Amino acid sequence: MITQAQIETFQRDGVVMIPGAFRDWVDLIRDGIDRNMAEPGEYGSENSVTEGRFFDDYCNWTRIPEFERIIRESAAGEIAARAMKSNSAQFFHDHVLVKEPGTPKPTPWHQDGPYYFVEGEQTVSMWIPADPVKEASLRFIAGSHRWERMIRPVSWADDSDFYDKKQDWTPVPDPDANPEDSKVLEWPMEPGDAVLFDFRTAHGARGNLQPNRRRALSLRWVGDDARYVERPGRTSPPFPGHDMKQGQKLREDWFPVILDKVG
Repeated sequence: MITQAQIETFQRDGVVMIPGAFRDWVDLIRDGIDRNMAEPGEYGSENSVTEGRFFDDYCNWTRIPEFERIIRESAAGEIAARAMKSNSAQFFHDHVLVKEPGTPKPTPWHQDGPYYFVEGEQTVSMWIPADPVKEASLRFIAGSHRWERMIRPVSWADDSDFYDKKQDWTPVPDPDANPEDSKVLEWPMEPGDAVLFDFRTAHGARGNLQPNRRRALSLRWVGDDARYVERPGRTSPPFPGHDMKQGQKLREDWFPVILDKVG
């Protein structure tokens, strides 16, 4: 499901596209997204758009059986472990993102890492569309997972600082303003294709001005070296009451190890 060449591309660029990785799971992904949108969880959001609809929600796999089946029964854990060059694949969380037709709001450039309470060299997010996507696909800055400083995390609603405490962040980039300074990668994708990217890889997305929906399921994974890290405020997702301390591995009763030894 993932070749050695794709693994090396992921390690080099911080992102790789794997055609057809979840082709056999598309119907179940769509069913899970439909259930999630009909029954949003406590973190469900409409993202304050004034045109169209941009819905997202996360951390619902324990109550949406379609998502749990994909996490436990598909090849996702093995693909994650191999991409990360990790012996294990520990599941972090799921995330549903839906941009309806006629939604011009872009997803701002960001790295996922600063929003999370986990750090490590071995992390991977899988973005799996349930619809064909062209211009509304994700866009990535190749090699940004190796930047020395992380991008300033902001609120998607109003571009304000995500954390109250100031830190030495890199300003939010604008690769379109200076295209010669960055290598931006994006792909047209079909349902069941998957983009894999490191939590530290800078990415964004255009608005959806196409006539079809853009539904996607993201699955986030960590590997052997991932550890809990204190952030200067409430993280996203927050996971209240987790009781973990700086430097600990993520607790396995909340974040299950789906694969503990690559075959």
